Amino acid sequence: MKQVLHNKLVEKKKLGKKSFAVLIDPDKVNAAAIEQIVSLSVDAKVDYFFVGGSLVISTHLDECIQQIKAACDIPVVLFPGSPSQVSKYADALLYLSLISGRNPELLIGQHVLSAPFVKKSGLEIMPTGYMVVDGGAPTTVSYISNAAPIPADKTDIAMCTAMAGEMLGMKLIYMDAGSGAKTPITEKMIEKVSSHIESPLIVGGGIIEPEKAYLNCKAGADIIVVGNAIEKDASLIKEMSAAVHSSFVRV
Repeated sequence: MKQVLHNKLVEKKKLGKKSFAVLIDPDKVNAAAIEQIVSLSVDAKVDYFFVGGSLVISTHLDECIQQIKAACDIPVVLFPGSPSQVSKYADALLYLSLISGRNPELLIGQHVLSAPFVKKSGLEIMPTGYMVVDGGAPTTVSYISNAAPIPADKTDIAMCTAMAGEMLGMKLIYMDAGSGAKTPITEKMIEKVSSHIESPLIVGGGIIEPEKAYLNCKAGADIIVVGNAIEKDASLIKEMSAAVHSSFVRV
């Protein structure tokens, strides 16, 4: 199984380099919006596009990815809300297991059903321990998953969950406060988790200011994901990317 992007993420983590990913929900963009986001992202030297959503009720996932790929060389990583969100046109897939919840369908059940289709896709598969953290507002992912998020102040629970995910073989850990979160994940929780795992750590949800992206990186996040804030103001891409990349720490 190819591990091109994963190997690059691991190498960047070793070097102390941080990455910025723009999250695109196919349900919330049209062709013109994609064109603007891609253009701004290329200028800002964005590292990745994450494409997906909790629902994705539209039918243009393939078209969305093809438009991105035709316009730039930035890798496209699928961030699926369900097994049906798979496109052969992407570069990689975050194969998410909701390790923060207790819903067996999202721990392994849906993966059993999707495995043949995912394998056939030819995508780079990145097993990802997905942790939903309370962001102060109900989120689609919490509703769909029927699972309670990790309380925002329970850093030890987050740490142990991430450690368990890593020891179970997850190649990435993704901490998410959810789209439109009122309160993003604290630096204290990020630092606690990152200091106890070796896998690259992805952090997203409720990040609306470049300073917060910078502080998250300093606390130990390796990839910052921003979607909702950029949907509202695409010009944030430049500032967010600059903040993430300026947090580089030589190790």
